[in-house]
Amino acid sequence: MHEDFWQARWSRNEIGFHLADVNPYLSRHWPSLQLPQGARVLVPLCGKSLDLLWLAQQGYRVLGVELAERAVQDFFAGLGCEPEVEQQGALRRYRHANVEILQGDFFALGAADVGDCQALYDRAALIALPPAMRQDYARHLSAILPPHLLGLLITMEYPQEQMDGPPFAVLSEEVRERFAGWQVEEVERTDVLGVNWKFLDRGVSRLEEVVYRLRRG
Repeated sequence: MHEDFWQARWSRNEIGFHLADVNPYLSRHWPSLQLPQGARVLVPLCGKSLDLLWLAQQGYRVLGVELAERAVQDFFAGLGCEPEVEQQGALRRYRHANVEILQGDFFALGAADVGDCQALYDRAALIALPPAMRQDYARHLSAILPPHLLGLLITMEYPQEQMDGPPFAVLSEEVRERFAGWQVEEVERTDVLGVNWKFLDRGVSRLEEVVYRLRRG
């Protein structure tokens, strides 16, 4: 699951993971974090998600990170705006109003890039990565993020042997292992197999989406 895989998915427009609407779990559970207006929110592997726009419209400063340049360009084109673009070390920064996206390798992100973040929103990052990379991802997050942070994490659970990822199944035990040292609270678990034809067609027998509220420090 290296860079070439995701670049190819975007170049071929194979982006079934992209939602055409704001994620309902975000709008339902984000207010419970009670973040102050103007708080900066990190959104790893953000793609061109409309969740970025929703967060900005709620008064937050949004920092997305995305590998595929096309995804970043499509996001701002969808807004009908021309972002400011500049190189920031190994990453390229796109910015317009309250939304900033750093385009490049997530692992090039450093503590200085996220030092003022107060929150984390992960809908598509953890479940996009195979096990070894999930461990590296969580370790890198813990290394660069400030000590006091709130977050919302959305995962999927299904019998992994019944279908290859991505998206990958990430069980609750693994979530708590990856975020050891964080407070991890499950706030919603929903059976969504009946509305996911791709999983049904592949013979998946169980599919749940799970939402966690995170607190660090």
